[in-house]
Amino acid sequence: MKKYLLLTLIFLSSHLFLVCQAQSQFTGWLGSFNTIKTSKKISIHNDIQLRSTDELKQIQTFLFRTGLNYHLNKNIIITAGHAFIRNKKIVGDLYGYTPEHRIWEQLIVTHKLKTIFVSHRFRIEQRFIGKSVIDGNQISDGPNYANRFRYFIRNILPFKKTTEFKKGMFAALQNEVFVNFGNTEAVNGKFFDQNRLYLATGYRLSSKADLEIGYLNQYVNGRGSQFTKNHVLQAAAYLRL
Repeated sequence: MKKYLLLTLIFLSSHLFLVCQAQSQFTGWLGSFNTIKTSKKISIHNDIQLRSTDELKQIQTFLFRTGLNYHLNKNIIITAGHAFIRNKKIVGDLYGYTPEHRIWEQLIVTHKLKTIFVSHRFRIEQRFIGKSVIDGNQISDGPNYANRFRYFIRNILPFKKTTEFKKGMFAALQNEVFVNFGNTEAVNGKFFDQNRLYLATGYRLSSKADLEIGYLNQYVNGRGSQFTKNHVLQAAAYLRL
């Protein structure tokens, strides 16, 4: 347990060192994350997210992701799916929306560490990214292709000790690291893409539903020396049907 906490603190310290040097924005994210069982071994994943521009002025991003889960056992799930993302782009006096399509594969491993419920997620994405191109008085899309790997760890700590957490308040701490591989010039030209650190509190309504709200710190590595940190207010619902 002590080694686990030490590694977590080292990881978070390196993240804080990076974000303290970046340009800041304040945004809001809203999400619904759903798993729908169709049989003992098969379920459907889908999540829908809305993300705002700086200072919550407008919708910046719409994301819809779906996939097919195969449950190897109660602790291991493999998934393959597709995601569609629509991002608002502004070039001079023009604005428009550029699409991104992703094919993705992932592995989720869950376990318990004393009173903490831990999830590890390993995801690979094949990204087909819309590129902003001025065409007359419109922004059109040119295709770009890139690969990305993501590692996500989420820890849930119920406020009351329990062997099976079915209802009650909880705290959540998670972090996700994104790295590019293959054609990095299609994105920021670098191996490291971004990091998302998240702390939240929530309420488990039942074994099938959670509600939570929290603070997410997103560090985005741009081209050249550009980088941004987003202070994000995030609200989310989790359904397991």
